[in-house]
Amino acid sequence: MDPGRDTEFAEFVDGRFTALQRFGYLLTGEWHLAEDLVQTSLTKVWFHRNSLRSGMAMESYTRTVMVNTSTQWWRRRWRGETPTDRLPETHAPSEYGTVDDRDLLLRALATLPRRTRATLVLRYFEDLPESEIAQILGCSIGTVKSNVSRGLAKLREHHLVAAVAAPAQKEG
Repeated sequence: MDPGRDTEFAEFVDGRFTALQRFGYLLTGEWHLAEDLVQTSLTKVWFHRNSLRSGMAMESYTRTVMVNTSTQWWRRRWRGETPTDRLPETHAPSEYGTVDDRDLLLRALATLPRRTRATLVLRYFEDLPESEIAQILGCSIGTVKSNVSRGLAKLREHHLVAAVAAPAQKEG
């Protein structure tokens, strides 16, 4: 084992933990699961740290591990709850519109398929280019574009496209 790689890994964790935790939250929708996801993923990455050539490779590999681990957890999770057409209670519009919009966006993201959700999170919340997203998810750039298109269409159904689509104009 290379002590230099251990130091580099420790610096990577110190410098990127908060961003990885935020990414994990966007993937899972729950802070405690995000913390578990980051810790589990970093443990997996630690075993492969010597084969990663740079900090960028470590970042990309960690995100890939997080997406895959999140998907594995989701597949194993029990979903015995039954959705209903009626909500238990209603509430009046509040002056905290931004918080409400964020909550609606997170709920809408939770309805998307895991790969589509991961693609949108990587694209619009992590602001990664399509090529890097394709590398992280292990798919083609065309698949990334399709996932983004389908995901935005689904968010439009929830009337949330304005909250997400603005950054899409950056890449052209």
